[in-house]
Amino acid sequence: MIPTWVETDSDRRDGAMAEDRVDGADDIEKTAADCDLLGASVGEHVSGVATVTLDRPDARNALNAQLRAELKDVVAAIEDSDVRVVVLTGAAEAKAFVAGADVGEFRERDAIEQREIGKRPRVYEVVEGLSQPVIARLNGHALGGGSELAQACDVRIAHERAKLGQPEINLGLIPGGGATQRLPRLVGEGQAMRLILSGELIDAHEAREIGLVDVVCEDEDELDEEVYGLAGSMADKSPVALEIAKKAVKASSRMDLEAGIEYEAELFTTLFSTEDKNEGIDAFFEDRDPEWNGR
Repeated sequence: MIPTWVETDSDRRDGAMAEDRVDGADDIEKTAADCDLLGASVGEHVSGVATVTLDRPDARNALNAQLRAELKDVVAAIEDSDVRVVVLTGAAEAKAFVAGADVGEFRERDAIEQREIGKRPRVYEVVEGLSQPVIARLNGHALGGGSELAQACDVRIAHERAKLGQPEINLGLIPGGGATQRLPRLVGEGQAMRLILSGELIDAHEAREIGLVDVVCEDEDELDEEVYGLAGSMADKSPVALEIAKKAVKASSRMDLEAGIEYEAELFTTLFSTEDKNEGIDAFFEDRDPEWNGR
């Protein structure tokens, strides 16, 4: 009798990939499938890592209301999942990470409308507030709101063709997505003043020199190697420790030194009530890889 189905190597690989799928991955990809201006995949490059790709190539990923809303929806799905690390990038066809806000939306908007639209949490706070680490994969320009979105991420890795800056002053405006606060914390007050008050754009290498970008890559292959190498290294760690570590580091820009040290000590103590702490120490003494459960 001839069997109707025989397991192949491809089937076995697909089955292994299915077993590696983290809880919530299907919901993330379904939410993204319902979006017009972005896509998302989980585990495509590294297990446990979600990649969110902004895809509005006709406007170089300018952040209009629809793209902001779709990004918030996908981020909410990620927050509710067991994804461990997030990569945020722009589609290759857009030739940009985010070229800025959609200036066309500004022209007829008055102050009352802007106050309503600007109510928090905006997309910048939503991305920054994710419990998972977020890596900005800067495949091209990150200008205005795009630079601010990158600043809301935890790590920024850029292709050398990328330019960054805050050109809002050229429109008679100032940054409105957090750059007057986040940028000085990254590069210092003087450099932030220079960029914001002049509207000057800088290349990726200068951005790295002043601390706005963490790594610069020469080509797409190196960019992916750096981004997903780091993402994989993070994803191998305890999910609960990742979340707590991110909270502690974020607090450093919001608290004075004494308060920050007290906060760190409290968070450190909290981890002593987790199963992952015991698993990590046991694995260390037993010379094996830990098996984290996120509790």
